[in-house]
Amino acid sequence: MTQNSSIGHGDNLFIDGQDLWSDLMETARFGGTPKGGVRRLTLTAEDRQVRDWFVRTCQELGCTVTHDSMGNQFARRAGQDDSLPPITIGSHLDTQPTGGKFDGILGVLGGLAVLRALHRAGYVTRHPIELINWTNEEGSRFTPPMMCSGVFAGVFTEQEVLDKRDRAALRFGDELEAIGYRGSEPCGQHPVTAYFELHIEQGPILEAEGKTIGIVTGVQGARWYEVTVRGKDAHAGSTPMPMRHDALLAAARMIEAVSTVALSHAPTAVGTVGLIENRPNSNNVVPGEVFFTIDMRDPDDAVVQQMEALLYDLLPEIAERSGVSVEIVRIWDAPAVHFDPACIGMVEAAAEESAYGARRIVSGPGHDAAYMARITPTAMIFVPCLDGLSHNEAESITEKDAEAGASILLKTVLKADAAFNNV
Repeated sequence: MTQNSSIGHGDNLFIDGQDLWSDLMETARFGGTPKGGVRRLTLTAEDRQVRDWFVRTCQELGCTVTHDSMGNQFARRAGQDDSLPPITIGSHLDTQPTGGKFDGILGVLGGLAVLRALHRAGYVTRHPIELINWTNEEGSRFTPPMMCSGVFAGVFTEQEVLDKRDRAALRFGDELEAIGYRGSEPCGQHPVTAYFELHIEQGPILEAEGKTIGIVTGVQGARWYEVTVRGKDAHAGSTPMPMRHDALLAAARMIEAVSTVALSHAPTAVGTVGLIENRPNSNNVVPGEVFFTIDMRDPDDAVVQQMEALLYDLLPEIAERSGVSVEIVRIWDAPAVHFDPACIGMVEAAAEESAYGARRIVSGPGHDAAYMARITPTAMIFVPCLDGLSHNEAESITEKDAEAGASILLKTVLKADAAFNNV
C-alpha cells in the first residue's frame, strides 16, 4: 500500500454497493432458513462458519485478524502511525432464532466495505482502522444481550459471562472453546480511539419520513426480568376450578399487566413478554409452574424505574389473588445512553455533504455501541428497513440504502481520523 502524506486525498474512495450486497447474501447462507431469514445463534456451528468467513475475507484485504477471550473479533488495517489506538467500527453477526439478513450484519459487512474501499484505493489512514464482530449481541441464546461488548466496557466480568448457561444448561465458556474462538487477549485490554456502528433502524420512522440516514443520538433505557410463577400441578379432569392453583392462568394475567404498565407510560414506553415456558406442558395437567421474561424500555430512565415499581406491585397482587407465588429477578439494567456530540456531528456532516435526507433519532433497541459509549467517543448510523420490521425472517432493506449507510460510515471514519489526535 502507498502511504499518503495527507489524510485529505480520499476523493478516489467509494463504497462498492454490489460487493456489499453480495457479502450480505453470502453470509445469509450460514444458518439460512427456508423463509429467507437467518438462524445463527451465538457459539453454534453456524456462528463458527460465519466467523471463519470473516477471517478469510478480512485477511484477503490485508488485515490482521485476532480475537479476544470473549471471542470478539478484530480485523485491523494498519495506519500511518500504527502506534495510535485504532478507530473502530463494527456490530455483530449472531442473529435471533428467526432473524433476518441485516440486523447487526449490515454493521459488520458495511465496515468490511469500508476496509475494501481503503484497500482498493491504496489509501492509508493516520490511525489504524479496526472492524469488530462482537460476540452475543442478541442475547437470544445466552442472556443478557451485548454481553461481550459489556465485558469489553467493564459492565460485566469475564468470569460471570463465561459461566452463563443457555436454556439447555450449556455453559458459555465451554461453547466458546468448542467453536475455537476463545482468545488469549483479556477482553477489554484493547485500545480504541472512537467507535462507530452502522445498523438498520429496526423501526418505521426513517421509512415513513422518506429519510435515508438516521443520525443516532443515543439509546433508550432498558431492563430485563425473569419471572417464575409457581402453583400446583393437578389433574385437569378432577380438580374443581375454585380449588386450582393454575400457574399459567396467573401468568396470563401478569403478561397482560406488563402491557398495561407500558401503556400507562405511553407513548414512549414499551413492554414485552417474548419468552414463556409452561410446565409440565401436558394436555390434561393444570400447569404448576411458568417461566417468562419481561423487556421494559423508555428513553427516560426515571420512567423505566416507575414501570419497574409498578410491575413489582402488580405481579405479586395477581399472584396472591390466583393462589400462586411469583419470583421476579432483574437480569439486565441498561440505562439510557447519550452518544458523543463530536461523533454525532461527524455523522451529521457526512450526511449533509452526501446530500442524503437525514434526521436525528434515538434508538429503541440496544446495541453494542451503548456499552462502547461508556469508554470511548461513540455514535451510530441508521438506514431504513421495510415497514420497520426486524428480528423477523422477512427483514428487508434496499441495496441502495445499504450502500448509502456504508458510504456515510466511510466518510465518518475519515473525519474521525482527521479529528482525533492521540499522540
